[in-house]
Amino acid sequence: MKASSFFTWFRFNKTLQVGLWSVWLYGFLLISLSFYATQRLPSLKDHLKHPKLDASTPASPNITIFSVPSAFAGPIGARQLLALRSWLALSPYVTVVLFGRDPSLPSVAGSLGSRVFVEPDIDFTFLGTPFFHSIVARSQVSTSEISVLINPETVLLPDFISILNFVHKLDHDWLLVAASPNVSHFSFHLDEAGQHWLREDGKQIKVVKLQEFLDQKQRLSHCYGRMFMAWNTGELPLHSGVLPPFLYGKGLHNEWIINEALSSDLRFVFDASEVISSFYLVDPDHWPGKLFRGSSVVDTEERSWEYIGNTLLGTLYGSLYFRGDIFFKKLVKLIKCDEDYLFIDIEENITYPSGDQGSLSFLNERILQSRREKKHMKCLKVSNSLYRNMDCSFKDLFKLPIPLFLPFSLESLLSVTADKDKTIVLTIAGNSYRDMLMSWVCRLRQLLVTNFVVCALDEEIYQFSVLQGLPVFKDPLAPGNISFNNCHFGTECFQRVTKVKSRLVLQILKLGYNVLLSDVDIYWFQNPLPFVRLFGPAVLVAQSDEYNETGPINNPRRLNSGFYFANSDGATIAAMEKVVEHASTSGLSEQPSFYDVLCGEGGSNRISDDKCLEPESNVTVHFLDRNLFPNGAYQGLWEKEDVKAECTKKGCIILHNNWISGRMKKLERQVLSGLWEYDSSTRMCLQRWHRTKSPNSL
Repeated sequence: MKASSFFTWFRFNKTLQVGLWSVWLYGFLLISLSFYATQRLPSLKDHLKHPKLDASTPASPNITIFSVPSAFAGPIGARQLLALRSWLALSPYVTVVLFGRDPSLPSVAGSLGSRVFVEPDIDFTFLGTPFFHSIVARSQVSTSEISVLINPETVLLPDFISILNFVHKLDHDWLLVAASPNVSHFSFHLDEAGQHWLREDGKQIKVVKLQEFLDQKQRLSHCYGRMFMAWNTGELPLHSGVLPPFLYGKGLHNEWIINEALSSDLRFVFDASEVISSFYLVDPDHWPGKLFRGSSVVDTEERSWEYIGNTLLGTLYGSLYFRGDIFFKKLVKLIKCDEDYLFIDIEENITYPSGDQGSLSFLNERILQSRREKKHMKCLKVSNSLYRNMDCSFKDLFKLPIPLFLPFSLESLLSVTADKDKTIVLTIAGNSYRDMLMSWVCRLRQLLVTNFVVCALDEEIYQFSVLQGLPVFKDPLAPGNISFNNCHFGTECFQRVTKVKSRLVLQILKLGYNVLLSDVDIYWFQNPLPFVRLFGPAVLVAQSDEYNETGPINNPRRLNSGFYFANSDGATIAAMEKVVEHASTSGLSEQPSFYDVLCGEGGSNRISDDKCLEPESNVTVHFLDRNLFPNGAYQGLWEKEDVKAECTKKGCIILHNNWISGRMKKLERQVLSGLWEYDSSTRMCLQRWHRTKSPNSL
């Protein structure tokens, strides 16, 4: 090879190498820049956890405050009224919804103006304790931009509105939680117009001075104060999954929902206790116990099963039992540092300025130069010292005895639930009919019928009923081994179970109570008690099971023992004793015993087409008009296109879902007909606000 050719080749090769190196370096630079840019972009998780402000959001959102007050009477009523007026004074954009059925609520709401409403349609226990999951569900139906759920005695000062206006601008759905401290003395009140706070001498006091006074007097407790929460009406739920049927004010439900909201990672969840001025008044001689927040020791001892029920639910559902109080340490805190609002993460020792205060600043990883950053660091250190040493453990709650039972004998349960005429509605159910039981109960609640009791045939339905707030008792003589799917009419299981009913009715009659026995597969269009009471003593009123549309309705063995009314009188008790004795030796269900004893075998005691007369006790049996009390085979009502409309047109008082074989077929027929009042997925009664959501709903 010539030298000139060699140098030409060498120069070409050198140029090629330089070109390749340039391409490689250029590519490396691009990759590095891309990686750097990617690292600088906030992750989705960071965005959810630390959203920024949206300047386009209106500054004055509509706010609905939800609360569950007691009766407005005595010192409690005065404290509730002070709190309620403080809410209305916050902003003209605040409306208040009071949950409850106490007779004092409408008058109190009316006296406070057009921004206060009463909502009676949530789920309560038979003793009047509201269900937390029903309260939250109703609150979430609200179309207000912000919903607040708060204790009825918690007073709020104006900085609460400032905080809501601030967080309303966040560009992601959020959940705010805060704990209100307690004070033993508060000598200030609002003027009549509800605009200014006044001293005892009537002179006005500035809100700043009021806050300073509270700072000196309050017993601060971020862990054990009365917690309240607020959230925006966004697209995301508060948490994943279903909220269990916790009883409101009976422990754990606030901790549970906060823990699940954090675990779900759907909303930005933060604690604003430090920047919201709120408090509640307490009697200094009766400080709330640490174990059960916001409840007195006496209440805890007398109603312990309610707390045990919440503990059991907290153990069975969600992750609170396993995570304990860890969620409190993971809560981002909202604090105010000079004029800036900061979100701080105590666990990671990080502060996140908001709005136009700059980008996220990792204060523990770089030297702070600016004066603002140094102030932020100082605020972070102060908050660290406050929160890091705080013990918010509630593990003692999970040490409660788990066996769940109502501390009522049958006699005491009857005395609590009976109406003024000493009348009881009795039903009996096993676990296989739990959903039908609840639909029956929900319908009675809609009709404002509260004087009912439930006999549980097995332990499963007993535990379920206690958690659902039902007045339930166990029958110690109930048959065992009750089939789940094969206990319908005609089966041996059915024969054994029905004999429990007449025996219990007799027992309750002897205790001095009138009894309306109703199976759970009977839909009540109206309350039948006013009608059946008209027949007076020594008359047993029963549904006819006759399906022929013409002819007598008291034909042999056409007395339906699934719906009848018996007065507590000597003659009726004597007649029922004969029925129970006859059924105890029969190989059939109790239903033939009713007819054969009271109407005579073959109908020998019939005195008309709808009556019988039992000669020894002189008790008359009256068979009810089937147009008002139709059975499941009468006029094919269950086959009508619109069963509810057809029965309403006829004036039905009840409709029996019998004359159909099999539990599942019975359930399917009733659900598809629209005569169903219970949502088993949420364990809630269906309310009117479940079915329709008005654009103007609060």
